[in-house]
Amino acid sequence: MNRTDRLYALVEELRAVSPRPRSARWLAHRFEVSTRTVERDIGALQGAGVPIWAEPGRAGGYVVDRARTLPPVNLTPAEAVAMAVALHRLGGSPFAPAAGAALRKLVAVMPPAAVAEAHRLAGRVHLVGDGPGTPVPAAVADAVAAGRVLRLRYADRDGADSARDVEPLAYLGNATHWYLVAWCRLRDGLRCFRTDRIVSVRPLAEPVTRELRPDDLDLPVDRVRPLTLV
Repeated sequence: MNRTDRLYALVEELRAVSPRPRSARWLAHRFEVSTRTVERDIGALQGAGVPIWAEPGRAGGYVVDRARTLPPVNLTPAEAVAMAVALHRLGGSPFAPAAGAALRKLVAVMPPAAVAEAHRLAGRVHLVGDGPGTPVPAAVADAVAAGRVLRLRYADRDGADSARDVEPLAYLGNATHWYLVAWCRLRDGLRCFRTDRIVSVRPLAEPVTRELRPDDLDLPVDRVRPLTLV
């Protein structure tokens, strides 16, 4: 069992028997590690804000406050990224630190594979300014997450639309709009498609093989920030 899984399992073990304590020795035997490792893990959980304390005495041990901890949270990677986008829009508000702490707690109890996928998806989201307001079509969001080529009908600023196949690479959002950053096969180059101008979209079976490089976005580095889950 890796450390991330063990930290999750430690909290669930303590929640299951709360308010009764579990000793470091008992937990060490349960997870097949040393008591020193258990003590370090408990210290890490306490540092992350998990309400665990030590009960003294022969029958003592570690106790978690069941009322102030979460049961298993089955957030999907897309749900975690959606929360991160929403919370980033709180930047500068008095609630920003609390919002970030809440997201970290939720991510901490997700399965490791889901966390890895959420980080991968978050790496495809870039924000300019305070974050976007217009919605992204569900078919676009699903295709970007799955890494599939899209067939779009797209209207330009004058309302003239065109059909094109694109390889979705990332999202870009500013204070008013979301943009789909994609390799356009019609123009043979990187393009940004404003999502509210996408007339129709159809995911194709073909997977996307390109990756967006940091210098592909022709924007000042200090104006663009990647989305993170912490």
